[in-house]
Amino acid sequence: MQEWANQLCENRQFGSKMTDSKYFTTTKKGEIFELKAELNSDKKEKKKEAVKKVIASMTVGKDVSALFPDVVNCMQTDNLELKKLVYLYLMNYAKSQPDMAIMAVNTFVKDCEDPNPLIRALAVRTMGCIRVDKITEYLCEPLRKCLKDEDPYVRKTAAVCVAKLHDINAQLVEDQGFLDTLKDLISDSNPMVVANAVAALSEIAESHPNSNLLDLNPQTINKLLTALNECTEWGQIFILDCLANYTPRDDRESQSICERVTPRLSHANSAVVLSAVKVLMKFMEMLPKDLDYYGTLLKKLAPPLVTLLSAEPELQYVALRNINLIVQRRPEILKHEMKVFFVKYNDPIYVKLEKLDIMIRLASQANIAQVLAELKEYATEVDVDFVRKAVRAIGRCAIKVEQSAERCVSTLLDLIQTKVNYVVQEAIVVIKDIFRKYPNKYESVIATLCENLDSLDEPEARAAMIWIVGEYAERIDNADELLESFLEGFHDESTQVQLQLLTAIVKLFLKKPTETQELVQQVLSLATQDSDNPDLRDRGYIYWRLLSTDPVAAKEVVLAEKPLISEETDLIEPTLLEELICHIGTLASVYHKPPSAFVEGSRGVQHKRLPGSAGSGESVESPDTGSAAGVSDAPPAVIPSQGDLLGDLLNLDLAPPATTTGPPPPTSSGMQMGAMDLLGGGLDSLMGDESEPPPIPLRTDTPQSPQLPHQSPSPPDYSPTELGGDLGGSPAMGAGFGAPPAAMPASFNAPVSGGLDDLFDLGGGVGMPSGAYSPPKSIWLPAMKAKGLEISGTFARRAGVVQMEMTLTNKAMSVMTDFAIQFNRNSFGLAPAGPLQVLTPVSPNQSIEVALPLNTVGPVMKMEPLNNLQVAVKNNIDVFYFSCQYPISMLFVEDGKMERQVFLATWKDIPNDNESQFQIKDCHLSSDAASSKLQGSNIFTIAKRTVDGQDMLYQSTKLTNGIWVLAELRVQAGNPNYTVSLKCRAPEVAQCVFQSYEAVLKN
Repeated sequence: MQEWANQLCENRQFGSKMTDSKYFTTTKKGEIFELKAELNSDKKEKKKEAVKKVIASMTVGKDVSALFPDVVNCMQTDNLELKKLVYLYLMNYAKSQPDMAIMAVNTFVKDCEDPNPLIRALAVRTMGCIRVDKITEYLCEPLRKCLKDEDPYVRKTAAVCVAKLHDINAQLVEDQGFLDTLKDLISDSNPMVVANAVAALSEIAESHPNSNLLDLNPQTINKLLTALNECTEWGQIFILDCLANYTPRDDRESQSICERVTPRLSHANSAVVLSAVKVLMKFMEMLPKDLDYYGTLLKKLAPPLVTLLSAEPELQYVALRNINLIVQRRPEILKHEMKVFFVKYNDPIYVKLEKLDIMIRLASQANIAQVLAELKEYATEVDVDFVRKAVRAIGRCAIKVEQSAERCVSTLLDLIQTKVNYVVQEAIVVIKDIFRKYPNKYESVIATLCENLDSLDEPEARAAMIWIVGEYAERIDNADELLESFLEGFHDESTQVQLQLLTAIVKLFLKKPTETQELVQQVLSLATQDSDNPDLRDRGYIYWRLLSTDPVAAKEVVLAEKPLISEETDLIEPTLLEELICHIGTLASVYHKPPSAFVEGSRGVQHKRLPGSAGSGESVESPDTGSAAGVSDAPPAVIPSQGDLLGDLLNLDLAPPATTTGPPPPTSSGMQMGAMDLLGGGLDSLMGDESEPPPIPLRTDTPQSPQLPHQSPSPPDYSPTELGGDLGGSPAMGAGFGAPPAAMPASFNAPVSGGLDDLFDLGGGVGMPSGAYSPPKSIWLPAMKAKGLEISGTFARRAGVVQMEMTLTNKAMSVMTDFAIQFNRNSFGLAPAGPLQVLTPVSPNQSIEVALPLNTVGPVMKMEPLNNLQVAVKNNIDVFYFSCQYPISMLFVEDGKMERQVFLATWKDIPNDNESQFQIKDCHLSSDAASSKLQGSNIFTIAKRTVDGQDMLYQSTKLTNGIWVLAELRVQAGNPNYTVSLKCRAPEVAQCVFQSYEAVLKN
């Protein structure tokens, strides 16, 4: 459509008269037949008139496709105007008449070699716009010639044609080598050719984000910067957008590029200015702040942004939305330009509100007096929406600039005295926030607020006033009367007001219990028995239960100290802000949303981010080269600590395990894992027939570790095989530690760790095991976080099976049923071996003991810490998430005793770098008692020797995934501190193994 419009406009320049409108006024019937005769006329003028009539009919929507062969015959002409009209017709109808369009191919090919460069360019442009597969094959040869044409106009047209052809048939473009030719055009002597080549490559790269087409390096950047000065405005925008995707190698290169881009700030076109600002904002990240040039650049950025605000309102709005982002990232750029953002009386409302927002962001101690005077003025305007925003802005100033709080409060009181209803209501909402920010400072104004109680009719204002009365009930003599007045129409109030009223009356009761008992009973009854709103009912029941069982706890919960509200609650989240700064001058910067949020089918939208600041030590590779090297921009996965809510629901696949005979297939995306509805029946299949547990996957191979969506692709030095069965190792170790070595070393003469050579001669002295250690139960999921369900538990290993032993307590008011459980991927593949067997409903205040057997054939992913386990539990109420840590001793298997010779060879074979040493303090056991205790937890003593009164125990243990851990435990008689040295091919497990040693020996 754009091409069509362009060509229609261009036709005006070729002698078309202003009387062309006559072609659109005809309503004759039988017109097609007449046009056919005229198109085949021998007279050139008649032909031209006929083609114009055809184009006019086509433009108003008549179907003139029947004339296709006759119009195509008119192509054979030297008249440029007629040729353009015929090409226009062809572009429109080629798709519906592909077989006939091929008739025109020979003329295109011929026109591509015409002596007139305008005709050559016109031919190649039209061929690119005819989206017919059959024609694209014939286009290749003419396009190749035009890309190397001597005339720059033809070359620049051909460059854009490559992008169009790539959209129709990408494989053809790559096979024909057009992409390489396009890259060569970046070095063209003509700046417009360079700009079009960059535009074409950028467009192709957008649809193929990993293609590394724009291979930006200092030489290419230099060519682009040279072309920048001589391009048209659109050419400059293409080049600047391309520069914004480059990451300089160091601050010197960054400064050099900034110096050459800065002149674009004075361009008349606002799009060029914003593109230049985008490049400078990005490259400033790499400049040290103490650099003189950095300060100069900040000063240079202000005037062009201010100039943008003198344009028409629509452009002003776009500029203001972009400035809003810039001010959040670097407020210092415009800190002296506050007056520019003062509102004019004739500004449209959308401009006024945006200016207001920026004024607050720029408010500081230096200019707050000026800002407040201005805001007070706005509060007397006639536009209600604007007045409300102005009053809110005064409150935001108070919260942001502490020194101005008193002045802001007195300004708000002045506004309340005006008695203008909507002003009073907004002021009360704002004062509530000021009380939250500065407790016990401005409560003297409460009396004034209470005077206006009757005039409040908006839910937010009523809720704010009720909050104030409840929070400061002890300072308001008639607080009970004020709150009672609201109770009269309780059911007519909005939910917001009802919830606030319920809380305020409970607060009042806790502060003045004797006078308000009737009032609290009344509100609890209204909330729990007469209300249909589940939120209100739930809160009512919680308060009722708290007050009836433990008033002291109720006081601690309801009257707890509240956190101060933050200064800027409406700032854009930092990573999103970084991305939006990289999209300044585009729709994303106007919507304040990333392109992926509103571009449909954005298969290739890349998430951009600012480069690391100077001296931050971050990698500053070009994103293009970075992606080739496998550098991932994905943020590292944040694993919640024990007791935190588990953030990412998508990572918990709550489907029953499928029966497999091979390794679990890698999931193609994080979405598949959690695509099912957690709150629906997703877990019901786990609860099926109790007598027949679902089938368990059989593991015949090392489980591979599918990546979490946010997990960085390759955790350092921690491959799935290290957490899987086989440890590899030296050739002497054969297939793994399970098998004896193929060939033993010739001698053991070298002293290893204090003389391991004597191991063969030493008696065991090993006592009988004293039973496996199991830690005491702890609360994993408090009732407060799980709607009344409390889960406490521990892990135990019984008869070779790991068990999760839990106590489920119902502290809610309703019966709990339909329990099910699922684990997230974890370091050792722990997974439930069957469904969670809760055979009877759990009534209120009832506890039930459950033992869940576990296996280790689940999917594997390294956690932090290593023994962290993320769990989802579902019941009839909701799905709840928690994380807990299992002692790694639960995973020590019964066949973990190594042969002495194998032990010695293995100890020598494991590099010394993999040895970790730990102290176990305050342990008063003899070496035999220690050995016996450890053996109960499957830590086996292979040999013992005594040197200078110090017993040395040599021990081995094996984890469920085949990792062996070798240990030397030193016990000195009379010394309560033991030393344990651990050696392992996966040194990450050493810390957890030490913790197990400590726990077993001390309990």
